Amino acid sequence: MSKIYNGENFDEIIKNRVLIDFYADWCGPCKMLGPILDKINDIDIIKVNVDKYEELSRKYGIMSIPCLILFENGKEIKRNLGFINEAKIRDFIKK
Repeated sequence: MSKIYNGENFDEIIKNRVLIDFYADWCGPCKMLGPILDKINDIDIIKVNVDKYEELSRKYGIMSIPCLILFENGKEIKRNLGFINEAKIRDFIKK
């Protein structure tokens, strides 16, 4: 189940293997992606609202949403822009 980012310790969060979902409440594809992400429990998923955390979104160059970024050891491993289905998300997070 995904968790909502609360504005604290982002650098600490991404030290672990984690999937960050940059989203917005008004974004249709983001709303479609939410329930799919809730089914995935092989990795921690943190949802970051781009409207609420604009500075963080700018830092990571978020230009369109939804944007999934896989982090490990504090570094971006890969990213996906736009909606993807559950099978593709599971493939995306595989090591």
